[in-house]
Amino acid sequence: MLSGSRLYLLSSLVITLCLVAVPLQQADAADPIEYAYPDQSVWTTFRDSNGVLKNPLLGLAKEIFNQANLDWYSTPYPAKRMFKRLKEGRSMFSMLVRASSLKECCLFSEKPITSTELRVYRRKDAPAINHYRELEGKRVVALLGYSYGKIGRYVRDNANRVILSEAARHDNAFKMLRQRRVDYVLDYAGPSEEMLEVISIPTIDYDVLTRLDVYLVLNKTYPDAQLLMQRLESIANSLDIEQILAQ
Repeated sequence: MLSGSRLYLLSSLVITLCLVAVPLQQADAADPIEYAYPDQSVWTTFRDSNGVLKNPLLGLAKEIFNQANLDWYSTPYPAKRMFKRLKEGRSMFSMLVRASSLKECCLFSEKPITSTELRVYRRKDAPAINHYRELEGKRVVALLGYSYGKIGRYVRDNANRVILSEAARHDNAFKMLRQRRVDYVLDYAGPSEEMLEVISIPTIDYDVLTRLDVYLVLNKTYPDAQLLMQRLESIANSLDIEQILAQ
């Protein structure tokens, strides 16, 4: 029979082992991480064999999660649904701008992993645009499906007297510029550069309205979320991200 002191030590050891095992079991039992991303791409106009817009960040996610030895999968969503899923913890991971609506539910990497530009394209005979408020009274075309943040709210507000058209496709927007139906096109760097390789517009120029930094985003409910974010960011910092995105 065990003495009282030995029984106490044995009980303490069992309790300690159980406490240590709990977080490990929680982490091991975690489901594969879903990378949720917008189905409207600011990166490219190219589509895969299923007709889904390609996402260059998928290659980066693959490198990061493979090195972290984590199971994952990806799903495109309309922007509003994607944000809702991240807020509710049904999607655990994304790569996005630092959206204030996600600050309560999600962690962001300390540094951006990449960036893109929102540009306003024009013919060189049109005045340069140094600030989006200078679009007041101008003929502008925007792309359906993009919110453009505060710039989109400004140009869509009738009080600002922007003469706004909206195009369903990038090529249609630039054709409107070429035909002089509009004087300015709001578009992101990647899609616009692809379009201008096939649509010739003499003396075209652009001004950068804003630079959009993109961060790793992780839901706070993921087990040991802070430690995992540090791990993912460390891996990202070790990669040649621009080379991966160019593939």
